[in-house]
Amino acid sequence: MAAKRRKLNKEMEAEMVVAQRRVELMTAKIRDIRDEDIQNEFAQAFAQVHASLAHLIEAYRLKGFCEETEGTLALYNGLMARFEEEYEL
Repeated sequence: MAAKRRKLNKEMEAEMVVAQRRVELMTAKIRDIRDEDIQNEFAQAFAQVHASLAHLIEAYRLKGFCEETEGTLALYNGLMARFEEEYEL
């Protein structure tokens, strides 16, 4: 039986590229923090954002554009907004 083709979405792909750049920028900013305790606190808080993006990229690669990837993108956006509100970099 032939495998079902995954549905792609150019807008979502563009949003994922922007999200990857934001995560890379935030990770670099966190690594630039000199105080190790503060750096660890920020890194732990940001880990959930990073994990949601990694899950989104993997799910999109495997399943394409679907309800799960749309929901994961919304989750990522919410987590990133909350992180930016709570932690000033």
